[in-house]
Amino acid sequence: MIKTQPGSLVTACYVVPGLPHVLLAPEKSPAWNSLRKSFDEVKRDIESSDAEMILYFSTQWLSVLGYLFQTDPNPQWTLVDHNWHEYGSIHYDFKVDAKFGRHYAAEVKELGHYVREVNYRGFPIDTGTIVAQKLLNPDNRLPAAMASCNIYGEKQETLSIGQAAMRAIEKHGKRVAVVVVTGLSSRFETREINPAEDRVSSSKDDEWNRKILEIFSEGRLEDVSEVAREYSRQANADMGFKGIWWLNGLCGKSNSFKGHVFDYQPVWGTGAALVGLYPTAPIRSIADWNNDEADLVERLSVAKEKAAPREVASSVAQQTTVATTKAPPPVGPYPHARREGDFVFLSGCGPRKPGTKEIPGVTLGENGEVVSYDIETQTRSVMDNIRVILEAAGCTGFDDVIDVQVYLTDMKRDFATFNRVYGEYFGTRKDASGTVIGPCRTTIEVGALPTPIAVELKVVARARPVAESP
Repeated sequence: MIKTQPGSLVTACYVVPGLPHVLLAPEKSPAWNSLRKSFDEVKRDIESSDAEMILYFSTQWLSVLGYLFQTDPNPQWTLVDHNWHEYGSIHYDFKVDAKFGRHYAAEVKELGHYVREVNYRGFPIDTGTIVAQKLLNPDNRLPAAMASCNIYGEKQETLSIGQAAMRAIEKHGKRVAVVVVTGLSSRFETREINPAEDRVSSSKDDEWNRKILEIFSEGRLEDVSEVAREYSRQANADMGFKGIWWLNGLCGKSNSFKGHVFDYQPVWGTGAALVGLYPTAPIRSIADWNNDEADLVERLSVAKEKAAPREVASSVAQQTTVATTKAPPPVGPYPHARREGDFVFLSGCGPRKPGTKEIPGVTLGENGEVVSYDIETQTRSVMDNIRVILEAAGCTGFDDVIDVQVYLTDMKRDFATFNRVYGEYFGTRKDASGTVIGPCRTTIEVGALPTPIAVELKVVARARPVAESP
């Protein structure tokens, strides 16, 4: 049995891949089948430990603004991976340690970052986390915890987010198996291949992958973290290998491990490996965290984020990524909107109410199925959400909208009512000839939308000038 080091709550750390091939189609490739068997080894490894929880950090759960933490105690949904949909759907029904998620969110918020707890039905858990959880903890024997990976987080920020995880673990008081879901080299094959002949697409990538795995096998986590930038440059490492920065932060920048490489195989040209790191010294949070590589720009950025209103996040030059607490949180790794040049692009916007899980105008059955809904109520709620996002982006309102894409789940039933309500917001301005002066529009019927909603709008608007700081 793997026993936790005295004075530490981390039983072991694992690095595993998260592409769906290993879960959904292992029989198609000897390489994928080998990885599937190695997942079984890691599963038995965790089961033989005294871990009371599994903490996942997946580079596929991407957040654009700050960090997200799963606090739904029982997330359930069916995922179809947007890249590999031909391999089928994945139904999941997970047990989550929501209390730990709240502890972790509080620690990261204390660092001055924007945080959000995710706790509503239908939030799409990323493929990587689902694959790892389904293969390592299929019966929910251990409660899980899940945190997002900020797509823009650099090394020092990611290290500090990892160290915040260790503080949350200590506050929570449970023994934890830590799982980083990340690939190695990530140069995918760009053409159809025979899965049985899958190989790492670049011999240079393969060489670098093997060097990294050699260092891992010696338990030198911090050394891998130190070469992550160069590795990413040379071998296009998955998300810059920032999952390893996070893990190194959690472990206090340490090489005090016994390492074991369970497997290394290709998945559609990328490099995929399963690695175990077993602490040889206690893992504890560090009281005086030294960001020795943090430069002035990063420190000023954090200070500015703490001082600035939370409504709109800033980029280096001007406001680009837009978020507002007055609108419902996005259900995936994307912002409410982005300013780019002369335009503001809004992500798909539905009718959910901000600050709650409520979907107005819908009645759900015992199993979460839609019993009935009111398209007028949902449409007006969508418009309310669009209005506050436009305001957060600095637009004057609906008059700045120049293009709208509409998605309806039932065109025949809902179009007339939707069109009438839409006209109240966009059809009131006309020129001398009586032609409506409003945005262009495309309306599409779709089979389903994320969460049980019946309408969603995607909007492009004119960007108003951003006043420069004095």
